[in-house]
Amino acid sequence: MRLNTLHAWDVSPQTAIHLQTELASQLSQTSPLALDAIHTVAGVDVGVKDNVSTAAVVILTYPDLQVVERVTAQRPTTFPYIPGLLTFREGEVLVEAFTQLKHEADVFLFDGMGRIHPRRIGIAAHMGLWLQKPTVGVGKTHFIGEYADPAPERGHTQPITHKGEIIGAVVRSKTNVKPIYVSVGHLFSLEQSIELVLNCTTKYRLPEPIRHAHQTAGGTIR
Repeated sequence: MRLNTLHAWDVSPQTAIHLQTELASQLSQTSPLALDAIHTVAGVDVGVKDNVSTAAVVILTYPDLQVVERVTAQRPTTFPYIPGLLTFREGEVLVEAFTQLKHEADVFLFDGMGRIHPRRIGIAAHMGLWLQKPTVGVGKTHFIGEYADPAPERGHTQPITHKGEIIGAVVRSKTNVKPIYVSVGHLFSLEQSIELVLNCTTKYRLPEPIRHAHQTAGGTIR
């Protein structure tokens, strides 16, 4: 898979923040795809162990969610852990994984945030600019923004707002289980993001593409 190379990864935290501010203006919430035109969905995750990052990308068919390709890449973890700058810790190893793909997924679901970010450019949004494909962020924990709890039944949602702007949604993906945090990355709408994530979620809390990527990156599937 060919990528849109935007910048170097070996930068200072101050330069990283400047890059995020510049790149955020290039993001779009307008989708080139209708949901019924989607045939493949990729899950993306990075695991870190003993200061080594393992990136995993797993492509599944949609809507039947059968695995068609898995790739991994590994690199030493050199960028420090700084909230809001996750992409600069994980981006380089993700690029290595993406370039190995033989298939090109229609949409990429990231274990991480999209617009739910102080500068509106979490890892799903940032890497969407490198991929130039529709991307969605799926977070497991609250990062920023205010919201009301959704009803306990699967499929209920509530908007997440920050500084007067809707930046994502808290989504009940499984009845009576803690929700997930869904936001647009790039080239997709929030409504589409929520529907796609729910369509990709079966008996577990997380959507299947992300679960498979998490397992492939060395995590415990759940």
